[in-house]
Amino acid sequence: MAKIPVLEIFGPTIQGEGMVIGQKTMFVRTSGCDYSCAWCDSAFTWDGSQKPTLLTPKAIIEELDRLGLSRTGHVTLSGGNPLLHKALGELVTLLKKRDISLAVETQATFWQDWLLEIDDITLSPKPPSSGMTTDFDKLDSFIDKLGSANYSLKIVIFDEADYAFAKQLYVRYPNVPFYIQPGNAETEQSDERAASAYLLERYEWLIERATNCDTMIHARVLPQLHTLVWGNRQGV
Repeated sequence: MAKIPVLEIFGPTIQGEGMVIGQKTMFVRTSGCDYSCAWCDSAFTWDGSQKPTLLTPKAIIEELDRLGLSRTGHVTLSGGNPLLHKALGELVTLLKKRDISLAVETQATFWQDWLLEIDDITLSPKPPSSGMTTDFDKLDSFIDKLGSANYSLKIVIFDEADYAFAKQLYVRYPNVPFYIQPGNAETEQSDERAASAYLLERYEWLIERATNCDTMIHARVLPQLHTLVWGNRQGV
């Protein structure tokens, strides 16, 4: 079996954002990302500050079992960008054989065929505040490949330019379930209550912005649920 660079395996916990928010899940966080977003809340996956462990799919499943996979029946593949790793396909196949539901989030820049086996796919193109640039032709192609898969778009919003970017995507993909959530600009905040209070203020701002919007009629406005509960703590 090929080995996968893993930074974290943790849970059971809940999914804090996107289409399966509130879902009880386990997390497998891989290292590496093709982006370096200015406000990334998991920069340790790509900035070299934490080193991954190379694990086989079998070893990953053994650790998931040890931690409590039987209490969730659901695994989230996270990063960085987990789509960088072709070898995750072996893990996906083994987990699906055990009737485990799977979720993944990606900025939709790299394609892997194993994505079509995932139950819940969140595409998260990055807004202008990230410092990254979305290739819309590549995003179009990515969505075409997904076909009838269960996927959605989720945009993190920090400011008005990001909100305009979200509206652009909403209009471009009118039939795709669409989620927006406030961005966390306080990723170094160690006081969990302060982090929660800040994000609630940002969530209120986004709710007000969305409810007065004539464009994104069916967009769902979500909080970053895990950060409201645990602040910027890692591994929850």
